[in-house]
Amino acid sequence: MKFGPVPIREAAGLIAAHSVRAGAVSLRKGQPILPETAAGLLGEGVRELVAVTLEPGDVGEDEAAGRLAARLAGPGLRSERPFTGRCNLYAAEAGILRVERRGIDAVNAVDEAITVATLPPFKPVVAGEMVATVKIIPYAVPGALLAEACGAADQEQLGVSPYRLRRVGVVSTLLPGLKDATIDKTLRSLATRLAPTGAAIVADRRVPHTGEAVARALAAAIEADGADIAVIFGASAIADRRDVIPAGIEAAGGRVEHLGMPVDPGNLLLVGARGTVPVIGAPGCARSPRENGFDWVLHRLLAGLPVTRADIVALGVGGLLMEIVSRPQPRAGGESAPEDEDA
Repeated sequence: MKFGPVPIREAAGLIAAHSVRAGAVSLRKGQPILPETAAGLLGEGVRELVAVTLEPGDVGEDEAAGRLAARLAGPGLRSERPFTGRCNLYAAEAGILRVERRGIDAVNAVDEAITVATLPPFKPVVAGEMVATVKIIPYAVPGALLAEACGAADQEQLGVSPYRLRRVGVVSTLLPGLKDATIDKTLRSLATRLAPTGAAIVADRRVPHTGEAVARALAAAIEADGADIAVIFGASAIADRRDVIPAGIEAAGGRVEHLGMPVDPGNLLLVGARGTVPVIGAPGCARSPRENGFDWVLHRLLAGLPVTRADIVALGVGGLLMEIVSRPQPRAGGESAPEDEDA
């Protein structure tokens, strides 16, 4: 591709590199320069303009963007018609965005003329939400570079995992001082979180804060109520693997896979399972409608994606979501505040 000033008499058939307006004649950047447009500009006194000349093997910006986007569009994604060297990718259904960073980096490393931008990995998305964009920087790219970029791209690198789990069983433990209104508000917040995913609460079991009661309620939520994912809200935060909630999960025949996460708010979250049914021991912050680490784990599990110890420990970078100004002694003050036990 050649780029530079050309005499207006030689511009017909080339591509305008910049918009030009002279008198009643206008030319938009990126448009082919028609003979009559060139003649009109000449009549208005324009003697030269900056234009693009395609060379053999070059692929125009729209075609290049469309071809690369089609190569990247994995399951659950659709692309729209390219324009001005850009082709956007949209979620075709609600779910979790999967991004293979190494693959996207490999595409972007081919040449500065070829770029791909995406939303963050594992972001919850809804149908119709733009999740990625392919942008060709110049007006054309050599076909060899486009072929290399398409070779580095793969439909496994970008896609949407739809929500699969629909039946949520909730177990809430009770201690003196914990009001029913607090639990009711907690369930309303959870229902709001679930609404975009298509899931709903099918069990609301409230039991004493003991391991035996948790075990019975968890088993009943799964076996009697048909929950395919369970969330346990403790009246007291989980402080240790030997505490009431993890003990109850194990007594029900389940297992604790990981306790704690490097996301704040959300530190005191537990991930486990009973058979094939995922179980979350919710941190206290999950009672709030504000985003916290609970959201990150809940949405992944609802989409049927595994959440392993390695997945959780990788959340630390970017895991400081906000300071809680209502803390009697915020983190910046040094010592932990009483509210930290429910983080």
